[in-house]
Amino acid sequence: MKYLFAAVMLASAVVGFSEVASAAGGCGPGWYRGPYGGCRPMRGPVVVRPAPVVVAPAPVVVVPRARVCPYGFRWYAGRCRPF
Repeated sequence: MKYLFAAVMLASAVVGFSEVASAAGGCGPGWYRGPYGGCRPMRGPVVVRPAPVVVAPAPVVVVPRARVCPYGFRWYAGRCRPF
């Protein structure tokens, strides 16, 4: 029984330190797991350029004039009307 246990421990150590176990995500060297679980090849270096600077003009704020009706009138349906 001691020899069987020692053989199992040795076999698990050999499998644990093998090259297959060190592959990224189980895909192998030079491959990686994609977003949906598939294996994808690694490509060359990725160069990220800075985005161009875009200067937008200030927004134009239009404030409508206050409607002022004389005393005894109110603003209704687009004009001053008496009560």
